[in-house]
Amino acid sequence: MSVYAFGSPAAPPVLLVHGVSGHGRRFEEFAAAELPGFRVIAPDLRGHGDGPRVPPWTLEQLADDLLAVLDSVGLHAAPVVAHSYGALVALHLAALAPDRVSGLVLLDPATGVDPQQALTWAEASAVVREDRASAVGTQRHDWPRASDAAIEREVEQNWAQGADGRWRPRYSPAAVATAWSEMCRPVPLPPPGTPTLLVEAAREDFVGAQFPRACSALDSFEHTRLDAGHMLHLDAPRELGALLRGFLAAKGFAG
Repeated sequence: MSVYAFGSPAAPPVLLVHGVSGHGRRFEEFAAAELPGFRVIAPDLRGHGDGPRVPPWTLEQLADDLLAVLDSVGLHAAPVVAHSYGALVALHLAALAPDRVSGLVLLDPATGVDPQQALTWAEASAVVREDRASAVGTQRHDWPRASDAAIEREVEQNWAQGADGRWRPRYSPAAVATAWSEMCRPVPLPPPGTPTLLVEAAREDFVGAQFPRACSALDSFEHTRLDAGHMLHLDAPRELGALLRGFLAAKGFAG
């Protein structure tokens, strides 16, 4: 696995999991600005960035990969902050090994994806652009409220020019198509007793109503909404940072 670490090695750890089409470095700037007192461990998921390319790309395999990440950095357990599809991976990790997940923060988790929409997005997984400017334009379309610096950083980190001169995102289209299929599966609830914070993006509809309603019976579950799009860390970084720091401190995960 390709694993990035931000912050002091001696600081309290947080495992941060990106979503579909993303990569571990995507939250680097956010971690530095909003989680300076933590050791943020951010892997590239299988099929993304510099992560392994080979299948299977199932949620169970990705959860098992995260266990290997925890082992590789010498952690028995850590709180997990996970975005979108990564939140589904985190929930499967908690179901697989609840003692390894000390807390969960689910950032606009993809728990309510419509299968027909998933099919549309899966069939559009192979993205090819003729030049770098077109890649920048595509990223700008996907992240309409992001700063120019964030767009340039994402293209630098997550796009590559091929031998044919054309530009493609640095993920496996097959893995991404599989991820959209996996998002249509039933979603496990957080294990009883695991402190869990759901942060929903008010301007999107990825979460749906069923998952928060099912979780509401859990004593350890909290649910809040931010006035932001799906990329919460770009749209409302200070507000999200305050939520994360408050939750992590309240649950005893801060130093």
